[in-house]
Formats: sequence, structure tokens, C-alpha cells
Amino acid sequence: MATGRTHRPATRSRGIPEATVARLPLYLRALTALSERSVPTVSSEELAAAAGVNSAKLRKDFSYLGSYGTRGVGYDVEYLVYQISRELGLTQDWPVVIVGIGNLGAALANYGGFASRGFRVAALIDADPAMAGKPVAGIPVQHSDDLEKIIQDNGVSIGVIATPAGAAQAVCDRLVAAGVTSILNFAPTVLSVPDGVDVRKVDLSIELQILAFHEQRKAGEEAASDGGVPAAARRSDSADQGPEGDMPAVMPA
Repeated sequence: MATGRTHRPATRSRGIPEATVARLPLYLRALTALSERSVPTVSSEELAAAAGVNSAKLRKDFSYLGSYGTRGVGYDVEYLVYQISRELGLTQDWPVVIVGIGNLGAALANYGGFASRGFRVAALIDADPAMAGKPVAGIPVQHSDDLEKIIQDNGVSIGVIATPAGAAQAVCDRLVAAGVTSILNFAPTVLSVPDGVDVRKVDLSIELQILAFHEQRKAGEEAASDGGVPAAARRSDSADQGPEGDMPAVMPA
């Protein structure tokens, strides 16, 4: 069985741009859905719409893979699934460790999509001695004292950090020292890593803040069309009125 330690994706050596690499999983998700429905071929327009990109960008991305489709027919769905999976390194086994088995870490451990996408949760690690031995998603949690041995025994090169922010850098340092070269970071902090180590950060609060920005902008646009009073403000004003309309029903905290 191949492991992540000895096999690396081909994308860098083939010179595929990072922006294209970031879109490949979107194409793969859309293609997998088509495959599950036994759809044999798909046009660039249909696939682009399903992936949420424009068709010209999709065709450019696929040109880096050497896939150009057939005029009047489109792309072969099964072949594209294989081709993109191969480029992403998903045709082999990638053992992953998750460090920090709180609510988020446990939710990640229970996520059923890892195995179907080429990732195997090899170990769950936590610093709390009370967690040691407890099964989460059928996998016994191991203590962080054994982190280095766990990584070496399982040939792990991908680590997931789901610890509190204050512990994340120390965990990152230990993962890197043990040989991990790719890290998915859920901790709300920026990690410092040496050259050759890739970090992908997932920060839910930042994503929510971006959504709040868009909501505020939409409210401003609506206010401009409704005479200058934002819809959110109108809702807030009406919600805060008492029965007579002249006193807040709930005082602010």
C-alpha cells in the first residue's frame, strides 16, 4: 500500500498553477456527482456551471492536464474523474493524523468523506490523558506524548490541527520535526513553518466575517433604493419597540 511519505502529487512538477490546483477539487466533486448518476459525458458549459466557474476558465484548467474534450461530445466523465484524482494524488492512500479531539476534532474524525477521497484517518491524538483510549469514530484516541512515534509508524505526511490557538504552533513544530510536510490548520492562528511544508488554513470565523461584509453591502444597496434606511435597521427599530411603540421591549445588555 502506498503512503503519503513516499509519493507526492505530480502537479508541481507539471507546472500546473496553484489557482488551477485549487479548482480541481471543485471539478472532481461535480464530476463524481455526474458519475454517480451514470452520466457518460459532459460539456464544458455544464461542468463549469456545476463547479461554479466559467467555461473558458475550465477549458484552460483542463488544458494543463492535457484534456481537451471532443467537439460536439464534451468530456468523458469517468476519464476526467480518474485524471483529476491522479493529479491530486487521490489514487493512493494518504494516512492522516488529527491532533486535538475536542468538538471540532471529533467532528472531523466522524466525517465520512475522507475515505472515499483517498484519505485514511490513521490516528487521533490529544493532550488530555482522560481522552487516551476513548474511541472516537471507532478509533481509539492516543496521547500526544506518542505523537512522533505514531507519525513514524504510520508513514504520515499530512497532519490536521484542531487544537486551541495557544497550542497550535507547538503541535505544528512537533509534526514538522516528525516528518509531516502538509498541515491543515483549523486553529485560529497563523502557523510558522519552514520551507517545504505546506499549510492550508481553515478559519470559520473569517468566512463568517466575509459573509457579514456581503450582508452589510446588500443592506446598504437596499437602503439606497428604499430612501436611505437600511433594511436591517428598519427591522431592528421595529423589533425594539415596546407595545406602545415608544420604549424598547428589551433593554440592551
